[in-house]
Amino acid sequence: MKALSLSSSPRYVALLGYGGLLPFVGLLLLILFTVEYRPFLTHALVAYGAVILSFVGALHWGFAMTLQGLNADQCRERFIWSVIPALIAWPALLLPAPLGLLLLIFGFVAHYWQDRRLVKVTTLPDWYLPMRLRLTLVASLCLLLGAITVAVGS
Repeated sequence: MKALSLSSSPRYVALLGYGGLLPFVGLLLLILFTVEYRPFLTHALVAYGAVILSFVGALHWGFAMTLQGLNADQCRERFIWSVIPALIAWPALLLPAPLGLLLLIFGFVAHYWQDRRLVKVTTLPDWYLPMRLRLTLVASLCLLLGAITVAVGS
């Protein structure tokens, strides 16, 4: 298996990563400008956020299995963390939308914090953490604006 470049993300990685923001942005725009379908669209935003938060948690499962240089405690921490985003995402689906969206923001920020902790103990590609920051910021901003819109519009 060929390793990814350490200095710049492959084009397809950037396209897939940033392309994953399109539902966040698109759903937010629809929520902002389509009052009639706002409850459905808000539910779609919460659901998409929950799916993506669970997905990014799984990255740490993969890191625990494949990264060289992690000791047993660090691997155990990565495995444990990898399931926590799904455990944050699940109740977000069950809460009233504004609270669920805020819980997802907490999950994305906590995950980015975990990414930062991981980078301190192992080597990841140079592009990984900046890309994760940008993805976290845009997703979280969309979730926050969605939560505010729904809370104020209710």
